[in-house]
Amino acid sequence: MDAIKIIFLLLHLLTIVSMMSIIALQSGKNSGLSALSGKSDTYLSKNKQKSRDARLSLATKWVAGLFVILTVALNVI
Repeated sequence: MDAIKIIFLLLHLLTIVSMMSIIALQSGKNSGLSALSGKSDTYLSKNKQKSRDARLSLATKWVAGLFVILTVALNVI
């Protein structure tokens, strides 16, 4: 029983670290101070960034779901 709890706890910690890193890699939804500099994005760079952000957003949802499942499992054990 203790071995299973330790395995779930390690998976839980790994999920937390991966979720924090995935969220940190995502770009912000607003342009922030870059809009003041007059820098314009090209069409190709916008689409490339959106596809990367879309994959990161999907990964965040999956990792968050796994986080919830592991949290419930740790409370049940």
